[in-house]
Amino acid sequence: MAAVKHALVIGGGIAGPAVALALGKAGIRSTIYESYPAAADGVGAGMMLAPNGLEALKIIGIDAELHAVSRPISHMAIADSRGKVLCRFSGLAGMQPSRVVWRSDLYKVLRNAVEAAAIPIVYGKRLVGASETTDGVCVQFADGSHASGDILIGADGIRSTVRGLIDPNAPAPQYTGHLGFGGGAPHGTVEAPSDTMTFVFGKRAFLGYWLDPNLGICWFTALPHDTPLTSAEVRKVPASQWLNRLRDLCQDDHPAQALLQHADADQLIATGASEMMPPVPRWHSKRMVLVGDAVHAPSSSSGQGASLAIESAIQLARCLRDLPRPAQAFERYEQLRRERVERVAANAARSNSKKASGPLAKAVAHILMPIALKTFFKPDKMFGGQHSYRIDWAASVLEKPAPSASGFP
Repeated sequence: MAAVKHALVIGGGIAGPAVALALGKAGIRSTIYESYPAAADGVGAGMMLAPNGLEALKIIGIDAELHAVSRPISHMAIADSRGKVLCRFSGLAGMQPSRVVWRSDLYKVLRNAVEAAAIPIVYGKRLVGASETTDGVCVQFADGSHASGDILIGADGIRSTVRGLIDPNAPAPQYTGHLGFGGGAPHGTVEAPSDTMTFVFGKRAFLGYWLDPNLGICWFTALPHDTPLTSAEVRKVPASQWLNRLRDLCQDDHPAQALLQHADADQLIATGASEMMPPVPRWHSKRMVLVGDAVHAPSSSSGQGASLAIESAIQLARCLRDLPRPAQAFERYEQLRRERVERVAANAARSNSKKASGPLAKAVAHILMPIALKTFFKPDKMFGGQHSYRIDWAASVLEKPAPSASGFP
């Protein structure tokens, strides 16, 4: 059977452009179809790219461009409700620091690279159906148009249409019980080292913050909410009301109270419901395959969502490069990725469970946390396996990867 020559990529967010660039490096042509009518310029909150994600970006040649629009976070700190730093740790030995970047800037870097590689991006194409043949796939869009290719790659996010085409019984995203918010406060509102991200575990809420030289103190938090709301639904409620609820939730916490008091409701960022994907039974069919959040979306507490998506995009391209039959390539891709992404998601789910615990559990945790951080907290053990993951582009996917020292795939 002939090797894949043309891939249809559904989704122009992070995973879609990443897989298109990786396919190009593997000598495979692709076309990206995006449901939105235009590029998502200026849309999205801040996000972290871990060392493993940054190393993956090197493979598709955009690490230098990413560095130009992001900031290194060399240290992380954990603080209590009084703002007292209980633990401060540096990046892991031999690894570059994580970097914080605005999602819109990452989109732009990826899109510019796609355009420079002459990979077509077609906007306003909402996928509604697909049919597989022995030698290809044909897709239908909501505007009545069609497209054909050798394979279809679903990089269409956590509410993936392609996932439902592959398996009508596929699971839906799970709500973690929180709505995400972020914002900014003026320089000097609180003391914030320029190279540190601080995570504050307050009496009733969690808040993280870092210093942006241009914007001031940037913060993010999660508001417990019984029902999930999209970012559009959140925006129907006046931002001042959400900000007042956050201020009430964090009224006993420092520095959250100062940051929220100085926050501007007009600049409030609402990311909507925090969701994660449970394990997806079917990653692919004979001619269709999933990548990124469409198949593995850990909760935001993992700090790995974008990095895992980029890794998977590159591994899928390697498999299609080395194995000419799509079904065989898809099977090897799943073998390379499933255990790793599901373990990251499970770790994040345990973290979410602790954040969502009741008042008594939180009170006990508040007392025990300083002791645990001093005696049990081992950054190398907690993050080493996740952050040390590296892809050898030149190696064949038929070669067995070298085992991780941490045991984390």
